[in-house]
Amino acid sequence: MANQVQPIFILPEGTQRTTGRSAQRNNIMAAKLVAETVRTTLGPKGMDKMIVDSLGDVIITNDGVTILEEMQIEHPAAKMIVEVAKTQEDEVGDGTTTAVVIAGELLKKAEGLLDQEVHPSVLSRGYRLAEEKAQEILKKLGEPITEKDVDTLQKIAMTAMTGKGAENAKELLSGLTVKTIMMVMEKHDGKITINTDDIKLEKKVGGSVYDTELVEGIVLDKERVHGSMPKTVKDAKIALLDCALEIKNTEIDAKIQITDPSQLQAFLDQEERMLRNMVEKIAKSGATVIFCQKGIDDLAQHFLAKQGIYAVRRIKKSDMDALVRATGARIVSNLDDLNKEDLGYAGVVEEIRTGDEEMTYVRNCKNPKAVTILIRGGTEHVVDEVKRAMDDAIGDVAASLKYGRAVGGAGAIEMELSKELRKFASSLSGREQLAVHAFADAVEVIPRTLAENAGLDPIDVLTELKAAHDRGQKWAGIDTFSGKVIDAWKDGVIEPLKVKTQAISSAAEVAVMILRIDDVIAGSKSGGGQQGPPGGMGGMGMPEM
Repeated sequence: MANQVQPIFILPEGTQRTTGRSAQRNNIMAAKLVAETVRTTLGPKGMDKMIVDSLGDVIITNDGVTILEEMQIEHPAAKMIVEVAKTQEDEVGDGTTTAVVIAGELLKKAEGLLDQEVHPSVLSRGYRLAEEKAQEILKKLGEPITEKDVDTLQKIAMTAMTGKGAENAKELLSGLTVKTIMMVMEKHDGKITINTDDIKLEKKVGGSVYDTELVEGIVLDKERVHGSMPKTVKDAKIALLDCALEIKNTEIDAKIQITDPSQLQAFLDQEERMLRNMVEKIAKSGATVIFCQKGIDDLAQHFLAKQGIYAVRRIKKSDMDALVRATGARIVSNLDDLNKEDLGYAGVVEEIRTGDEEMTYVRNCKNPKAVTILIRGGTEHVVDEVKRAMDDAIGDVAASLKYGRAVGGAGAIEMELSKELRKFASSLSGREQLAVHAFADAVEVIPRTLAENAGLDPIDVLTELKAAHDRGQKWAGIDTFSGKVIDAWKDGVIEPLKVKTQAISSAAEVAVMILRIDDVIAGSKSGGGQQGPPGGMGGMGMPEM
């Protein structure tokens, strides 16, 4: 009797496995789909996406990272592309769409070479070589920029906002952006440091985008705790408290037995005395405004109001830190320690009705290292999108100053990079040359997409751009409004070098990582139901419209 061959199972039941070429195809396909999703948002003529989540909340945006995060993508390779956008957002704050589109294009070009039997590891090596060379070329091409080039910095901010919801007020907003960065910028030994967390973007629906203002200090979404406190305090001495102005409960369960009604009255009087003491300590320090991170008892509010002290309670930790940097006050955790050295200063602290709510403005600080931009707009969606555009602009201006270099936008830098990479490719022998060529082609996706989104013929545009670059016009870019070739730098389309170097390095790294995968093993989801992603495009995570 013939031996029956027992099938060998090494993976648990329900596991799906895709290997070799089909695994690569699958992953590349997923990555390309992600890139296609955000591609139409690129450039001044880019369109927006409307994303409706399961709760019915609506987001309208053309900010790459916002779109990808809100889409809740599930495919593992697609998720890796989303990570590229997140890194770009954290590192620079802008260029997320650029990074994702380049990553998608690198994989698309790689697919053509895989079909010609070029081995993935050869491709990976070629891409790494090309990326190293690209960084070198980009550094050479960058133009130096310092904090004195205010005009150029404003153009960088404007370039970041063009094509976003804030575009119609970009002159005003770019001016605010540059002014704000100059305030929070610090210089040590000739090195510029800018912490963008020191710029608080506060949103308020109402008015129009043109009512957006820069407050040299902090705006808190809070009102004073008691109606009879002063509405405005000039030359405010500010105390920041990290302790509650309430009677502390004991840590252990304590029983207080009262045998006689007069004892109860004495007990209440004692509580009142304790609160009155707290307020007297504050008044004695000379504070006229207090910001408390914790609660303030009703009775304490009354005593504070009688002393003419303006008080706000339950302030977020991040706002407390911002107040420290704006007013120069110290956060005090124990009232007994409060003295006038701990107080900060603001020219005026006032409660102002903005829209339908009261807000506290702390302004005219002496040398504020934390400031607020109060963003206004007609609807919530408008305000949200303006905030995202401002985030990009702030990130761009900060990156330009931090790294001290900027490049021409409008697809100019990509065309120049592509031209230089082709030269580099011809100096190589072996199959890596194919990969470097593919890399050079992939970078051109940016000017091509700009042209497509503007309704121009991409082939004509790329041909014209190539000719201009071959003539030595390194900043020849595309004017998406007229379709003509322009000098991007002269026309004020300028971007920080860091946006490009970061986008190229993240895109190349993730493309290489995806190319090296030849086996996808997806565990079964517990509880049955739909199996893991590798079967077709399982779980691209697009909500049904």
